[in-house]
Amino acid sequence: MKKGILLCGHGSRTKSGTEAFKELVSQLQARYTEYEVDYGFLEFNHPVYEASIERMYQKGIREIYALPIILFAGSHAKNDIPYEMNTIQSYYSDLTIKMGKHLGVNSFLLELAQKRVLEEESKHSVMDRKDVCLMVVGRGTTDTDANSDVHKLACMLGEGMGFGFTTVAYSGTAYPSVTKSLELTSKMEFKRTIAIPFFFFTGILLERIYKQIRDFSETSPLEHVYTQAFGSDELILKAFDERLEEAINGTANMNCQMCKYRKQIVGLESEIGKEQMGHHLGVKGVLFEEDEKVGQKNSVFTKIKKGLGI
Repeated sequence: MKKGILLCGHGSRTKSGTEAFKELVSQLQARYTEYEVDYGFLEFNHPVYEASIERMYQKGIREIYALPIILFAGSHAKNDIPYEMNTIQSYYSDLTIKMGKHLGVNSFLLELAQKRVLEEESKHSVMDRKDVCLMVVGRGTTDTDANSDVHKLACMLGEGMGFGFTTVAYSGTAYPSVTKSLELTSKMEFKRTIAIPFFFFTGILLERIYKQIRDFSETSPLEHVYTQAFGSDELILKAFDERLEEAINGTANMNCQMCKYRKQIVGLESEIGKEQMGHHLGVKGVLFEEDEKVGQKNSVFTKIKKGLGI
């Protein structure tokens, strides 16, 4: 019997971000032809996960590998998506959903980051990297375990490529912000700062990061440039090959040793043992596209959506 793959996206408030995600979906569908490959969103866009799984179920799929299109293990990967999958699993007695792991720290992502930096360097005059600062920009989360992965990749990338200094900034939630990091690094007077956002796709947050860098550069005598998003590069596809294989083999393990829900982590003591509960109910599918809606399912989730008018 044919098995399914659910690509678990986050959702975007911009058309360009949604289209970029769908381009990745198209490439993975062409790559995994032996599977029924579908996709869904955690918030904003349609289809929501439940609708996508119902669509596959109606096609006779009874085993699904859920792969998060998530870079780092913040609350979306540790809490929200597993909560959604467990909830949907309870609706079907003859369906098995197996969770894959977020992309995380891996050699393919590191190589792709290097590729994006090299692409940006090629647009400018040659400069000794010892005179250049590398600034890795992460999404930022309240989960310090996820933030630490950004730091790890930044360290491996910066030291591996021989930059004079490497630092990290975040688009929100975590510290320092992009602007604050630029202010700090400018005091070290590196001739050039290359910012590389660790983002899959374009969207509101990425455009905000770019604007902050441009605005800062206008008032600085130093050079500040930035790379493009990771996109649907072949290296990303290879990383998903690994995550799919792990899901199939049952080896898609999270970093439970440093999980704030399982261990007492400094500064996050109140999170230990917290009940798994999704927090995106109010924005599920609010930007849905009519041609992507599927048949109604008589579930608690459907009734709540009707009540909310979404």
